[in-house]
Amino acid sequence: MNYEKFCDEELIDFIRDGNEAVLDYLMNKYKDLVRGKAKSMFLIGGDTEDLIQEGMIGLFKAIKDYDSGRDANFSTFARLCVTRQMYTAIQAAGRQKHSPLNTYISIYEEDFQKEGGTNPEDNFLDKESVEYLEEQVEKELSSFEKQVLDLKLAGLDYIEIAAILKKDPKSTDNAIQRIKTKVRRLIKNNG
Repeated sequence: MNYEKFCDEELIDFIRDGNEAVLDYLMNKYKDLVRGKAKSMFLIGGDTEDLIQEGMIGLFKAIKDYDSGRDANFSTFARLCVTRQMYTAIQAAGRQKHSPLNTYISIYEEDFQKEGGTNPEDNFLDKESVEYLEEQVEKELSSFEKQVLDLKLAGLDYIEIAAILKKDPKSTDNAIQRIKTKVRRLIKNNG
C-alpha cells in the first residue's frame, strides 16, 4: 500500500485498526524531526543518540495518544511529544550532574599544563562561583520561571516552551525577559 497518499491522521486510524506496518512508516517519516530536535539539545552524560532514542519514544507516544478531535494536527502534536520526552530526559540527567565522573579534573600540574588548561585551584574557584550563582538563581526565580529557563537552556523558543508548559506565549516571553533581568542583576551584584 502506498502510504504517502494518506494524511497522518488517516495513517493513525490504520494503526488503530491493527495495521502495524503503518506504524513503521510513520516512525520513519518523522525520524528527521527527532534527529533535528536532538541536535539542538544537550544531555549531560549522554550523547545525541540518547536523545534520538528518547525522541523516538516521544514519537511513539504521540502516535498512540493522538486524538484528532482534541489535539492540533498530528505533526504539531508529534513535535510537542518528542520535545517533552527529550526535555524529561534532560531534566533527569541534570539531577545527576554532581556525579564525580562528570566533574573529573587532574590534580597534577603537568597534566593541565600539557593540555593548556588552568590549574585545579582556579577550576575549583570557578566551579564554586558558578554553583553559588546557580543557587542564587534558584532562589530568585519562581517555579514557572525555573521551568521556562530549563526549556530555554534546552534550546527551545518561547512558543515551543509555551506549548509544552500549556501557557500563553506572551506570558512565557515575559517570563524569559524577567529571567534575563534577574540573572543580569545577580551577576552584577556578585561580579
